[in-house]
Amino acid sequence: MGRSFRYLLAATTSSNLADGMLLTGAPLLAITLTRDPTLVSLVGVATTLPWLLLALHAGAVADRADRRRIMVITSFVRAAALAATAAAVAMDVLSLPVLLAILLVAGACEVFNDTSAQSVLPMTVGKESLGRANGRIVAVQTIGNSFVGGPVAALLVGVAPMAVFGAPALLYTAAGLLLLGMRGAFAPAKVSTAPLRADIATGLRYLVRHRPVRDLAIGAGVMNMCSSAYFAVFVLWAVGEGSAIGMTTGQYGVVMAVLAVGAIAGSLLANRLTVVFGEGRTLVTLWTVNSLMLLLPVVSPTLPAVYVTGALLGATSAAGNVLVVSLRQRIIPEELLGRVNSAYRLIGMGGQPLGAALGGVVGGLAGLPVVFVGAVAMCLAVMPLVARALAHKAVPVAV
Repeated sequence: MGRSFRYLLAATTSSNLADGMLLTGAPLLAITLTRDPTLVSLVGVATTLPWLLLALHAGAVADRADRRRIMVITSFVRAAALAATAAAVAMDVLSLPVLLAILLVAGACEVFNDTSAQSVLPMTVGKESLGRANGRIVAVQTIGNSFVGGPVAALLVGVAPMAVFGAPALLYTAAGLLLLGMRGAFAPAKVSTAPLRADIATGLRYLVRHRPVRDLAIGAGVMNMCSSAYFAVFVLWAVGEGSAIGMTTGQYGVVMAVLAVGAIAGSLLANRLTVVFGEGRTLVTLWTVNSLMLLLPVVSPTLPAVYVTGALLGATSAAGNVLVVSLRQRIIPEELLGRVNSAYRLIGMGGQPLGAALGGVVGGLAGLPVVFVGAVAMCLAVMPLVARALAHKAVPVAV
């Protein structure tokens, strides 16, 4: 794999380390401001709401502009926003509304950055190398998000809260600089001159007509919504003296590291599993196991159970992600990749803010176990749709 992919991989490592620090640090900081499940769940809402609002526009822009340039700009914007937040923490003026506002800004940048990243990767490697390339990308994303970023953030919350935002600001800056090292043309060869609304409609039309991609998007959307509801309040089940498990913030960080170990293994083994068992059978099995594992910390609220759950969740999530992303990159035409990917992710991730909000409300009214069990039941209910999608040969369709 050439120079451009290596720089993309390095930038992905840096930016996902920053993502991991925010992913773990933000809810842990939030519970120092409030223990109300509904208010804590707003962290998840703020993080994911931009996907619902901006995903389609991000895809259309990615199919019109230089995808690397979009990633560079969003990296620097996130760096500036988080540096300002670090200053607010240093001056002891951080409040929940300020935290939520910054997460909205960071989330908006993530939408444009990630959409462009998935669309630019096939421009750095051949189609025959997509599986290996995505495996490496998912592995470094996991290392950054969980193996390093999560534990470091959990430690810094109690020691140097300002660094929870200051360190990611530096890492996003580094990611932007690394992206400048890529060489080549990263704008689509065929650029539409139609109005932006028409371009968005083209991407949606392709998704609606392509049954396997459409059904996978629906399945992923239900699972992500349920996962968002689950993890929006899981920190209350796991961390603190009044929680069911009674973990410390440091132990919570270790769980993130265990999850990362599983995810690295899953991302690197995904292609081999597909060769042995087939793409459809492998993905359905991975997602089913992933859903069932969410029950373990509920029926056995102990540290060992959480560690086992983390390892298997990481492995199944990462392997499934490699399979689905590679599938989309293989079958969607290059000039449509940004728009169709964004339409897919709108369905796949757009329900996350709703899930986070529901998790908080249901958790406050009916108790956290109701949230957890309900999330698992809905995930399992969507598995037949996923199996049906993968039973059909994924081929391009006319738009």
